[in-house]
Amino acid sequence: MASEGETREPDERESFKLLGILDVKNIPCARESVLYGSLGAITVGLGHFLATSRVRRSCDFGVGGFILTTLGCWVYCRYNNAKLRIQQRMIKDGIRNKILFESTQFDPEKQKSKD
Repeated sequence: MASEGETREPDERESFKLLGILDVKNIPCARESVLYGSLGAITVGLGHFLATSRVRRSCDFGVGGFILTTLGCWVYCRYNNAKLRIQQRMIKDGIRNKILFESTQFDPEKQKSKD
C-alpha cells in the first residue's frame, strides 16, 4: 500500500487553469491558441506603439490582437482536429467493413473479379 505522502505518481501533474476557466492541459488547441494570441498581442501592440507613440491606444490594439489571434488559431486548430477525427472514423469503418465482408458474397473485391 502506498503511504499518504505518495498520493500521486510523478507522471501526473496538476493542470494549469488560465483565469480559473480554461484548462490549458486538457483542452485540445488551448495551449497553442493562447501562446499565439499572446505573441499576436505583443506584435500588434508594439507595432502600433512604434507607429503612433500612443500608449493607451496601443494597449487597446494589443488586447484586440490577442483576441483575434487566439480565436483565429482556436477555430483553425479545432477545424483541423474535427477533420482528422472524421478521416480516422472513415478509415476505421472501412477497415471494419473489410474485415467483416472479407470472403463473403458482399466482398467488393470478389464482385470486381467476377465482372
